[in-house]
Amino acid sequence: MAHYQLDLVRADRERWLKQYYFVRAAFSLAWVGAAFAVAPSSPVIAGALLVLYPAWDAAANVADALRSGGLAQNRTQALNVVVSLATTVAVLVALQMSMNRVLGIFGAWAILSGVLQLGTAIRRWRSFGAQWAMVLSGAQSALAGAFFVFQATMPAVPSIANVAGYAAVGAIYFLVSAVWLTVSAWRQRAKQAELG
Repeated sequence: MAHYQLDLVRADRERWLKQYYFVRAAFSLAWVGAAFAVAPSSPVIAGALLVLYPAWDAAANVADALRSGGLAQNRTQALNVVVSLATTVAVLVALQMSMNRVLGIFGAWAILSGVLQLGTAIRRWRSFGAQWAMVLSGAQSALAGAFFVFQATMPAVPSIANVAGYAAVGAIYFLVSAVWLTVSAWRQRAKQAELG
């Protein structure tokens, strides 16, 4: 009985992760679309999008942690929430100064959130599929962040397009994870049908 209940909990969390990854991919793709289509013609919209991105990350990590045992059991995500909220405030302030500072802040955030995402994926590795994509995403985020920090020191003024490329790659990783979990669930159902 206890084993059956554990299987139900695991299946519920796997379903949640699949939905979560699809939603994160959809948001990131919509954000990238807005960044390229609307933001170039409106600095106000570009600024709003730059503030929205880390704020959304904080909200998404809260939702995922709460569905996965709570913030106390998911410390890497709890830390990610704090880092993303601090980034939201820092971006809001830096927008009044320069885009170079904004990009530098995004760089520091990408490094920290990437390392924390990597930690979350490694912790989930044994229990859930598709975590290899999240490990790659976390590592890529940290590398991209280091590049952002370097770019921010250059005299050229960056734009939202610099961040949009990073967001697009993140969307792909989330989409790959969601599709991987979907295919794994189909295979498992097909296997159970053959056995049963």
